[in-house]
Amino acid sequence: MSESLAIINEYLDKAFMYGPFWAYFVIFAACFIENIAPPFPGDSFIVAAGGLVAVNRLDPVYGLLTILIGGMASIMFYYYLGRRYGRDYFMRKNFRFFSAEDIVAMEARFERRGWLLLVASRFIVGFRVALALAAGIGKYPAGRMFVYTLISYILFSSLLMYLGFKLVENFDRIGYYFRTYNYIGWPIVIAIILIWGIRRYRKIRERNG
Repeated sequence: MSESLAIINEYLDKAFMYGPFWAYFVIFAACFIENIAPPFPGDSFIVAAGGLVAVNRLDPVYGLLTILIGGMASIMFYYYLGRRYGRDYFMRKNFRFFSAEDIVAMEARFERRGWLLLVASRFIVGFRVALALAAGIGKYPAGRMFVYTLISYILFSSLLMYLGFKLVENFDRIGYYFRTYNYIGWPIVIAIILIWGIRRYRKIRERNG
């Protein structure tokens, strides 16, 4: 983690040579690409931005806005992709592991607890894009999708920037927090996927006979 932050700071230093605009652009691009091409280290750019705010090289408001615009743009892209093409496609295909019945059930779950999933989405490793696609496929209201996801991004990005700001000279400690977060998060994600797959398999077997 500390090595990646050092590399990112080097890139941002080079961008600063051409003016602050390009440093903001690099941060925007990193936060956009993070969701388009995971596992791109977009979070590391957010931490680095917090460190640059600490040494007065970035404006905190503009920095946070840049991060939010980049991340939200890619998430809403996936949402509209799912909304525009996903539902009709999956309803028509009626796949065994993602049937029309499943889509209707998912829409009902999103209607009841969608706000909670979306507010937590930025904190859940590996689920941001999946939730955005699911919200689009389930025709979750665009306004609510945007607001709840934005709240999640503001909370999470502010936290990372704060870490970068407070621990700008101690990247090893930041790296420890991130490694712990990933070590805990990914096994949980894998376990959830396995449990879901087993339950879907059993449900399909029961449905077919």
